[in-house]
Amino acid sequence: MIPGPFTYHRPASLTEALAVLKTYGDEARPLAGGHSLIPMMKLRMASPEHLIDLGSIAELKGISQEGTDIVIGATVTQAELIKSDLLAAKLPIIRETAQQIADPQIRYKGTLGGNVANGDPGNDMPAVMQALGAQYVVQGSGGKRSIAAKDFYQGSYFTALQPDEILIAVRVPVPAAGHGYAYEKLKRKIGDYATAATAVILSVSGGKIATASIALTNVAPTPLIAEEAARLVIGTTLDAATLKKAADAAKAVADPATDGRGTADYRREMAGVITGRALAKAFARAKGV
Repeated sequence: MIPGPFTYHRPASLTEALAVLKTYGDEARPLAGGHSLIPMMKLRMASPEHLIDLGSIAELKGISQEGTDIVIGATVTQAELIKSDLLAAKLPIIRETAQQIADPQIRYKGTLGGNVANGDPGNDMPAVMQALGAQYVVQGSGGKRSIAAKDFYQGSYFTALQPDEILIAVRVPVPAAGHGYAYEKLKRKIGDYATAATAVILSVSGGKIATASIALTNVAPTPLIAEEAARLVIGTTLDAATLKKAADAAKAVADPATDGRGTADYRREMAGVITGRALAKAFARAKGV
């Protein structure tokens, strides 16, 4: 299928983009890289009458450090995330995750903002941002506000973003130096959504896990924070018994649907398996192994 008719807007500034969005309200949709929205338009799952291309807005670009936070503009592409020396040094899990998204052609166009703001449960970055404790900076007619990544997702393609708001940046607190991290993803082929995936951020003190955050991708209508799984590993050396308990706790919160990637039971089981792999890798990295 082809998209329905729409009017194309290419504002040169954020102010202009917000004015267009305010004028047309629910009839308008912002466009970043287009790899989530355009397929939905082709399937007539989305039919905006006005498309607001954000690609020319300088305010939405760039990666910088502000105090203890890394600030990433909404239209920074996955390829730019991968190439960033700052992210490689401070937030390597973002680079690791971006390298697993789709394929190189898509990564040159697909943006971080589009990946996190669309509410697609199959997108990889939302769970990573939840594990990192990120904040989404959005701006609309009422001004600017921040929304915690953990509070942003309300259902498949439903988020806390208001109709007149645009996500303009993602603020990520820098984890402690020497932290452990991993994004493990099971998929059928290159370019596919995850059958199941897990993001882990942890720290180690005295050989034991001191802090841990675990989030799951594409095993529910929204990304999931696996709080119980994280609680179970804190204070441990991640022995085999603890690892199994954490994997089982991740399985317990997963609520996948049966689809072309497998049955619900299979995908739930894989959520546990992948969580175990991510925890083991993150723990090894934190120990310098």
